[in-house]
Formats: sequence, structure tokens, C-alpha cells
Amino acid sequence: MVVVAAFVLQFVFWLLLSGVFTPFLVAAGAGSAIAVVWFARRMDMVDVESFPLVMWRTTFHYWPWLLKEICKSGWTVTRIVLDPKLPVSPTLVRFRPLQRTPVGLVTHANSITLTPGTITIEATPEEFLVHGLTRDGAHGCVDSEMDRRVAALEGAP
Repeated sequence: MVVVAAFVLQFVFWLLLSGVFTPFLVAAGAGSAIAVVWFARRMDMVDVESFPLVMWRTTFHYWPWLLKEICKSGWTVTRIVLDPKLPVSPTLVRFRPLQRTPVGLVTHANSITLTPGTITIEATPEEFLVHGLTRDGAHGCVDSEMDRRVAALEGAP
């Protein structure tokens, strides 16, 4: 099932980037997708962890929310940088994430880093270490909506 889903994703991506649907290019796209999936399988890179099908349904709810959060944080960081007083208060926070799977932990850590003004320095199942440009931004990562949403994304209740 994972191999078929990987092929479909590769092929659809090819079609979207190509935008030309002549028989030759469609066949070339299918052939390329088959080759990529075949090579990935030979390297043991196509598995449930690298292609988590269980997360697909909830992903469509998470990504729009994350994009909104990235925009909000970007606006906040822009206001801070343009303020003549430069009101920064760099802060490090440690907290225990709700995620238990490697995919969930990586998704949460990368989501924090994608959000302007925060960066994940260390990420383990026991503890995240996050640097924030401001005290409020850093403390906003502790017991956050993002933590709950990523936990829901990986299938936690």
C-alpha cells in the first residue's frame, strides 16, 4: 500500500509541475515515478515511517493552521525588528512534548522551527529545548496548541 501511495504522489507531483499532458510526457512521468519508487525501495526508504499514510486525513487540517501561525508569527517578528527599541528578550524553554512517534516528534520540532521567532535546538521524546526571540514566544511553545495539534495529527486522542 505504501509503495502505491508513493507512486501516486510522485506521479501527481510530476503532472502538476509539468502542466503538459501529451501522451509522451504522461508516460515519462509514470516511468520516472516508477523508477524513483523502485530506487527508494531498494534503499529501504519506502516504509510506514517515511510515508505515514495514517496522517494524511488530519494533515489537511494541520497545514492551513500552521500556515496561519507562520504568518502571525512572521508579522510579530517583523514588528519587533522594525521597532526602534528592538524589544527582544531571548529565552530558552524546556518542555515535554505529547508526541511519541519519531514522525510526530520531527513534525512538532520542524513546525516550531518554521514559525518565525522560535527554533528547536534539541528534540527528544523526553524533552524539547526551544529558543525564542521573545519570552512570550518561547513560553508559547510550552503546552501549546501546536503540541496538541501535532499529537492529534499522529493519532493521539
